[in-house]
Parts: sequence; structure tokens; C-alpha cells
Amino acid sequence: MTVSYAPIITSLLDNDLYKFTMLQAMLHQFPQTHGVYRFRCRNNKDAAYPLADIQKDLEQQLDSLCELRFLPDELEYLRSLRFIRSDFVDYLELFKLKRRFITVSTDDKGRLFIDIEGPMIQAMFFEVFVLAIVNELYFNALSNDSVIEEGQRRLDEKVALLHQYAEAQTQYGHDTPPFIVADFGTRRRFSRRWQAHVVETLHKAEPKIVGGTSNVYLAKQLGMTPIGTMAHEFMQAFQALDVRLRDSQKAALEAWVHEYRGDLGIALTDVVGMDAFLRDFDLYFAKLFDGLRHDSGDPYIWGDKAIAHYEKLKIDPKTKILTFSDGLDLEKAWELHQYFKGRIRTSFGIGTNLTNDMGITPINIVLKLVECNGQPVAKLSDSPGKTMINNDTYLAYLRQVFEVDEPE
Repeated sequence: MTVSYAPIITSLLDNDLYKFTMLQAMLHQFPQTHGVYRFRCRNNKDAAYPLADIQKDLEQQLDSLCELRFLPDELEYLRSLRFIRSDFVDYLELFKLKRRFITVSTDDKGRLFIDIEGPMIQAMFFEVFVLAIVNELYFNALSNDSVIEEGQRRLDEKVALLHQYAEAQTQYGHDTPPFIVADFGTRRRFSRRWQAHVVETLHKAEPKIVGGTSNVYLAKQLGMTPIGTMAHEFMQAFQALDVRLRDSQKAALEAWVHEYRGDLGIALTDVVGMDAFLRDFDLYFAKLFDGLRHDSGDPYIWGDKAIAHYEKLKIDPKTKILTFSDGLDLEKAWELHQYFKGRIRTSFGIGTNLTNDMGITPINIVLKLVECNGQPVAKLSDSPGKTMINNDTYLAYLRQVFEVDEPE
């Protein structure tokens, strides 16, 4: 096999933790589930050149990806994580991505299309790899010494900010939760090497602030904490599993509790919007889960709603945690931390602004679950423009069932 340059993905651990945790739950509880995923670039008009230009290289990179297997030391690392079960690692020892489940095409407008269709215990594992490959292929053509120099200058500014925040925390009382940031940037990174450089630099600069990463390979290599629980696709899949649509969120949360028995206790709230989520997030779930993750909508309004919900249930919000992960940079994360400190614990997952802050406009690419077991599925994001589905009838029905208004 000939590739235009070296394979971008060289380890199956070079993936976000929540892909492993969702895959384990699906394998144990719903192994026959079938999924369809579609790729979209949300800002094609901002691209420096048509994404269709990378099709040939992308095809070759996917060929290379589908040759990879987990190495013995990688499997041992996964066994060391207490929430990963031994039978799941045994499955991964035999695991190999199947090339026949993913196809690439383009159109006369220069747009790139990627479709994944197959068993979810295969299909769901492609996403982060594919997005990282597309990003690196795209930016490889734009990279030069001045871009790297600008990226380093911006990274140095981040280090200075972290030192400033660390110094500010020395004034905190013993009961004030710390400022905690994790790298969530694998899918949108400038390159694999650049992500490793950024994460290692920030971790060495302030390990008490930047102690975690969603990237399992980097967590293993750098001795950091792997971070992640569930993504939208896990919650969405239950819209097509054997439960009433109205009960799909509760069924997903129940399945997660059954799988992890108290580990990985951060629930994602915006699959059908925060208000609809809180109607399902009753005292039972509020006690079982450690906290909530924000991924769309106004983070201040969202956090205030979460705190009010806990207080309504007579739960002390200070015993819970809010994880923010929507379009953050260090400054926004610090401002949110300042706003909520003393009321509830916080943590922050930062993606593009850590691993692709190079002075070049990033491409906003996603690869979303749009169909499960032959039925449409969707998320009703708290941010306009994040909903991705081609079936307006189902979307209207989903809004009706969960009492979510049309966006203005």
C-alpha cells in the first residue's frame, strides 16, 4: 500500500476515551445495534481550498487505519483502568476496523462526503480517527515555518496564562475547588505531533491545572488522567432502541449506570436540550451521577439551571461538578470558573483552541450518528445550527415528544 506521506494514525489508542467507554457499553448491552454516520463541514465557505482535494490521500489513510491492531502494552494499559472490563479488552485484542464500512465521495462543488454504516461496535469507533485525519490532511497543505512559529507564540501565551491562574489560586481558601482543564482536542487538532507537543507543554507547565486529556494514547504516554464518559451518539441511539421515545434519555442513563456502577458519572445534557434533560434527571439520577457536561447553549444560563435543579432536589450543588466543553479557550474557562466557584465544582474540556490555535481559520467538521437500526435519530442542541438530520418529519416529532420549541 502506498500513501502520500506517513500514516497519520499509528495507534488505535490515539482516540478519545469516551469512544472506549461507549463501545464497551454497546458491546455488553446492545451488540447488534446498527448505525449510520455522516460527515459534514459546517464552514465549507471558510476553507482555504475545497475539501474534495484531499479525497485520494484520505482514502489511503483509511486503508492504513484499517490495518491497525491494539498492541500488547496498549491492552495492558486499558486493563489498568478500573472501569474497563477484562472481557472488553479481550474483544479489543481481536479488534480491527473494517474498511468496507466507510466510504468517501465528493461533489461538483468540491464538498467532501464521508459515510459510515455498519454495526455500532465498529462504526462508532471511526469518528475521532476520521476527523483527525481530515484535519491533518487539510492543514498539511497550509503548514509552513511561520505557521508553526505563530502556533508556538500562542502556546507560550497559554503557558503564561496558566502560571497567572495558578498564582491566583494560591489565594483560594481550602474549601474552594481548583481550576481544572483537560485537553479535548484530538478530533480538531492541527496534527498529531502538534497535539502531543501542546499537551505535554501545558501539562509540564501546570500539572495541577492541566492534568487530563481525552486522548488515551497521550494519557498513557504522559502519565496523565484519561478523561471522558459519553457522547451524543450514545444517548441518541436509544431513540431507536426498544424503549418509548419519551423514555429514551432515562433508558440511556440507566444503561450507563448499569455498565459503570458509579464510575464515569458525568451525564451529557443537550441531546434534546437542557430543559427536557432536567425533566428526566430526577432525584434517582441526580444522586447517582457526579455531575453534568455542557456542550451547547449559554454556559452561564445552563450552569444556573443545573444548580437550581440540584437545590430543588435538596442536593447540595457543592457536592456535584459541571464540566464545560463547548468552544472554550483558557480565558472563557477561567471566567466560568470564577462565576461558579463557591457554588459548584467545575472542570473544563478545551479542544480546538488548544490543539489548533495556529492563526489559520479552523474547519468545523463533524461526523454524526443520523440513523440507528433503520430509524432516524437526532439531537436537539441548545445551540442553533448543531442539529444534523435530513428527516424533518422525525425532527418535528422529536420536538413534540420532548416539548422543545423550534429555534427562533
